[in-house]
Amino acid sequence: MNARRKTVIAALSALALALTACGGSGGSTSNSGSSSKAEFNAAMNKVFNASDKKGGTIKYADESAPDSVDPGDTYYGSQWDMIRNWGRSLTMFKVAPGDASNELVGDLADGLGKASDNAKTWTYKLRSGLKYEDGTPITSKDVKYAVERSTAKEVHPDGPAYFDTMLNWPAGWKGAYLSKGMNTDSAITTPDDLTIVFHLKAPFAGFDYLAMTPQTIPVPQAKDTGAKYKEHVISSGPYKFDSYQDAKGYVLVRNDQWDQSTDANRKALPDRIEMSMNVNAEDIDNRIIAGDLDVAVTGVGVTPATQTRVLSDPNLKSRADNPTLGRFQYVSINPTVKPFDNIECRKAVMYGMDKTAYQTAYGGEFAGGELASNLMPPVIPGQQKFNMYETPDSKGDEAKAKDALTKCGFPNGFSTNITFRTERPKEKAAAEAFQQSLAKIGIKLTPKGFPRKDYFSTYAGNPPYVVKNNLGLVVNSWGADWNDGFGFLSQIVDSRVIRDTGGSSNTSVRIPEVDKLLDQASVELDKSKREALWVEIDKKVMEQAVIYPGLWAKTLMVRGQNLTNVFVNDQYGMYDYLSLGKP
Repeated sequence: MNARRKTVIAALSALALALTACGGSGGSTSNSGSSSKAEFNAAMNKVFNASDKKGGTIKYADESAPDSVDPGDTYYGSQWDMIRNWGRSLTMFKVAPGDASNELVGDLADGLGKASDNAKTWTYKLRSGLKYEDGTPITSKDVKYAVERSTAKEVHPDGPAYFDTMLNWPAGWKGAYLSKGMNTDSAITTPDDLTIVFHLKAPFAGFDYLAMTPQTIPVPQAKDTGAKYKEHVISSGPYKFDSYQDAKGYVLVRNDQWDQSTDANRKALPDRIEMSMNVNAEDIDNRIIAGDLDVAVTGVGVTPATQTRVLSDPNLKSRADNPTLGRFQYVSINPTVKPFDNIECRKAVMYGMDKTAYQTAYGGEFAGGELASNLMPPVIPGQQKFNMYETPDSKGDEAKAKDALTKCGFPNGFSTNITFRTERPKEKAAAEAFQQSLAKIGIKLTPKGFPRKDYFSTYAGNPPYVVKNNLGLVVNSWGADWNDGFGFLSQIVDSRVIRDTGGSSNTSVRIPEVDKLLDQASVELDKSKREALWVEIDKKVMEQAVIYPGLWAKTLMVRGQNLTNVFVNDQYGMYDYLSLGKP
């Protein structure tokens, strides 16, 4: 036991040093080439229409509203992409196309973290000269407070729960508001205004990835207004809020207190950024094609109607990009909703669904993605493909599905509900595909749409609401927080991220053995052994039939007219919103 512990500790220390060594203080946008020729996939792995010219206005639109512009309360990938315009976290992914975007660099911090105490303690040094939009200095205490407030899930339900579970909080800690005044030095210390130290319960060599999350964007405690902070987030980045109207939109203008000399990662090209919310998805597509809008901010791709138009018109196709994503389209099968507490009822769904109809709902193989047979996408290192519920031509197996229904005590089927995000026509189409496929085996589904903004916090991700309203199936989608097994799996299969207050993307996986394997993998520094554990977790979840794997996603996006510095950021799977210009 002691010998093994020493081996693990040594490995942790070695990896921590390696992680630190591969970092740095960042750099300006780099690329593996650039092109000004409009052609299909012109913004893939290179910069399209490169330019450093400043000025102009970039117009974005959202078919719904973001979960929040508050850095402590957001978990959509598009928002993590966008939020870098007004917020600076401790670390960030390098601003570059292709594989280069997988590299972590310093942002508020002058480099990556320094690990000590066998990777249970992580220290970051802030750059000097950092200021908020009002000219006051940014200090390490502001970062500490930002992390503390993000753990107040009764107010900020939508952010990830890494800091909640991994830091060594004092006994009884309930977040910055309910535990106001409690000493939290056991979790975070600030020896001086430019130094912040995180203290973990257990070793974790990948802490620099957590330091990248928006939850480390500084928040001045005196300006924190809780749930209302989103109405005026205090900027630490190159842009600040000129106006904000909840569910309608916002305008960003230049922050004159941002100092380019402290920030090698941002070019800050446009003078103004305008965001419109709750705009019809097809209207967004049409206006981008016409030149009235520049970017569809959610990055989920064009609607099926627009896809046909784009692929059949050479001029429009030359403005399109088709990236493969670290994203997984799936349906949660909730065992808390009867009769899905019986695994055979869940297996009936696994066998009864026509997976090709699911693919068609998302736009087919070209824009929807590859048929998935398990959780982890091919872009995750160490991924293995396996299929526990194979059916002929992936079109479902009615005989096996009905046999499972008989075993679970419902030979003639049963009724339940399936949810989707109202603003996402592809999710609605997927719900309807489930409805049609499962009707053939006697399972009667009623599709129910809910707003994207509150989908997880109030409805599909709120456990009491799920049970009370018989939400047996939840159309879901997940993109890796970062491209490795932990970054992809932890927030969708760890039962400990499920909260009664809602907000978690994990609505269905409650497997203690999986939780233990996650803990084991997070401290396993042998790469091959760690990747084998991720595959084992994948298999354990599939064995329990609590997730229906749909697609390993691709998307078809259209570049706005006259945009400069356009490229797909591999980490976000969409255009890099920090780099765009439109002079």
